[in-house]
Amino acid sequence: MFPFSLYVLYYIQARHFGSDDYELLDRYEKDLPGVDIFVCTADPEIEPPTMVINTVLSMMAYDYPPEKLSVYLSDDGGSDLTFYAMLEASRFSKHWLPFCKKLKIQPRSPEAYFRTALEPLDDPNKAEEWLFVKKLYIDMKFQIEATTKLGKVPEEIRKEHEGFREWNFISSRRDHQTILEIRVSSRISNSPIILNVDCDMYSNNSYSVRDALCFFMDEEKGREIGYIQYPQAFENITKNDIYCNSLSIEMEVDFPGIDGNGGPLYIGTGCFHRREALCGRRYSNENKVDWKEVNDRKVKESAGVLEEVCRIPASCTYEANTEWGKEMGLKYGCPVEDVITGLSVQCKGWRSMYFIPERKGFLGLAPTTLLQTLVQHKRWSEGDFQILITRHSPFLLGHKRIPLKLQLSYCMYLLWATSWFAVLYYLVVPPLCLLRGISLFPKLSSPWIQSFAYAIFANRAYGLVEFVWIGGTIQGWWNGQRIWVFKRTTSHLFGFFDAIRKLLGFSTSTFVITTKVAEEDVSERYEKEKMEFGVSSPMFSILATLALLNMFSFAGGIKMLIMDVESKVLDLLALQIILCGLLVLINLPIYQGLFFRKDSGRMPNSVTYKSIIVSLLACSIALY
Repeated sequence: MFPFSLYVLYYIQARHFGSDDYELLDRYEKDLPGVDIFVCTADPEIEPPTMVINTVLSMMAYDYPPEKLSVYLSDDGGSDLTFYAMLEASRFSKHWLPFCKKLKIQPRSPEAYFRTALEPLDDPNKAEEWLFVKKLYIDMKFQIEATTKLGKVPEEIRKEHEGFREWNFISSRRDHQTILEIRVSSRISNSPIILNVDCDMYSNNSYSVRDALCFFMDEEKGREIGYIQYPQAFENITKNDIYCNSLSIEMEVDFPGIDGNGGPLYIGTGCFHRREALCGRRYSNENKVDWKEVNDRKVKESAGVLEEVCRIPASCTYEANTEWGKEMGLKYGCPVEDVITGLSVQCKGWRSMYFIPERKGFLGLAPTTLLQTLVQHKRWSEGDFQILITRHSPFLLGHKRIPLKLQLSYCMYLLWATSWFAVLYYLVVPPLCLLRGISLFPKLSSPWIQSFAYAIFANRAYGLVEFVWIGGTIQGWWNGQRIWVFKRTTSHLFGFFDAIRKLLGFSTSTFVITTKVAEEDVSERYEKEKMEFGVSSPMFSILATLALLNMFSFAGGIKMLIMDVESKVLDLLALQIILCGLLVLINLPIYQGLFFRKDSGRMPNSVTYKSIIVSLLACSIALY
C-alpha cells in the first residue's frame, strides 16, 4: 500500500455459500483457520468495476467453510462506481454462490465461466437454473457498465444505500472521506492467513485456499512458512505471445529454481501470507500455532461500532511515526513494494514457498499494447534496481539472514536495469563502425571466430529449447527475443536513470497502473498479433531510431559486399553484417509501423520523422 492516500474498503463475509467437506487433513477440518482475502483496485476507468466484481465473486466462491472466509475490496480511488458495483455483486452473489456449489463449476468468475461453459442440456432443471443465473449476470453486467459509462450513480440508486452519503462531501477522486482500510481487518476478522490479489486476478481454482493451507498447517515445517507464492498467469495471452507477457520462463523455470535456493520472491498478487509474518514478527523456533486457539478469537463489536472504531486506523495519518510501511505490512517508497516486502519477511527468518498447482490458481489480464508492456517493465526494473542500490539490498539487508545463493537469485531481477548499456552498445557501435569499415569482431578466417559462434548459437539454442519445452512456440520465442531487445533499450534505460535520480533526491517514486481495458480496434489487432504503437512516446522514438540505424548500416554493408571484388569485406566485417541483419529482422514490426501500416496502430508521423532525421544524421557523422 502507499502513504498519503486514502482507501475505501468494502468487507464481505461470504456466508451465502456452504461448502462440502473436501479433505484437507481430516483431523484439522474443524480447526481450519480463517482466511482474509484482499482485492485491490485503484481506478474504475482503467480497472472496470465489472472486472473487479468478477474477481471478488470468484474469491467468495472458494470451497472453504464460509464462516471462515472474509473478502475485502480495497479501492484506492475511492470510487462510488466501484461501491455501486459491489452492491450489485452482493445481490447477485445470493444466486451465484449456491449455483457454484450445486454444479461444482470451475472457474468461479461469472464472466470467465459463462464465456466458455455450455448449457447443461442433459438435465432440464439444471438447464433452467443455468439460464436463469446467466440472465441475472448479464443484466447485472449491463447495469454496471451503463452506470460506469455514464460516469455517475443515478440519484434513485444512491438513495437505496446510506453508504453513498460518504461521497456527498467529495470534491475530487482523491479527496474523499475514509470509509475503511486494509489494516482494519485485524479488528474485523483478524484471520491468521491473508491472501492478496490484483483486481484482474480472478480465482481459477476453487481449491487454492485448501492447497495453500496444506503448507501452513504441515506439522513439521508449516510453522516456518511466511508466505506461499502462486505463479502469475494470464488468460489473454496470444498464441505466440507477441509482447512476451506470459512470464512463462520466469514462472516455470526461474522461480522453481529460486524456490530451491531459499524461497521465491513475493510478486504482489496470488500470494498467501501468514499475518504475523506480514505484520513484522520475527520467526522463532519456538513458534507453534494452535489453530483451535486462533479460531477462538472472536470479534465482539457490532458492525456499526466496528465501522466507527476502524475509521482511525483506516485513515492515512494513522501510520505517521509508526512502523507501518517500514517494519509492518507492505513496505512504502518503492515501485516494487511487493519484492521488498517479501525480502523483509525472509530476512526475519521466515521461509517462502512456491506452489504450481495442476490447475492454475489465478488468471489475470496481460498488457495488450507495446507501450503498456514497456512502461510496466520500466517500473519493475526501476524498483528492482532501487532495492539493489539502497539499504534494502539483499546483500545488506540479507547479510547473514538469508543464504548467499538466495541473495544472488534476487540479482537476476535487481540487475535488469543495468542491462541497457551492453545492449545499446551492440545496437549503436557495430552498425556505425560497419559504415566506416571498422572491424570489431574476429575475421572469418581467424580461429577465434569459433568461440564467438559457439557463445552466440549455443546460448540462443538453449533458450529456444527451454522455451519450447515449457509449451511455447518457435514464433513465440522469436517474439521474446524482440521484446528482450526492446525492453533493454527503453524500459531498463529509463528505469536505470529514474532510480539514480530518486537516489539523488531529484524525483520521487510513482506507481503507474497498467490499464486493464482496451479499445475494440486495439483488441482486434492484439488478437491478430499486430504490434500496437499508435501514440507518441520517447520509447518509440528510441526504438524507431535504432531500427533505422541498423537498416541503413545493413544496406551499407550489403553494398560493400557487392562492390568488394577480393572478398576482403566478407572476411573482415561478416559478423557485423550478420548482427545488423538479425536486428533488421527483429525490427520488422517497427518498419511496418513506420512505413506500411495505415491503421490507427501505426507509428505516429512525429516519431517517424524524428527517427529518420536522427538515424540519418548518425550515419552521416559515421561516414564523414
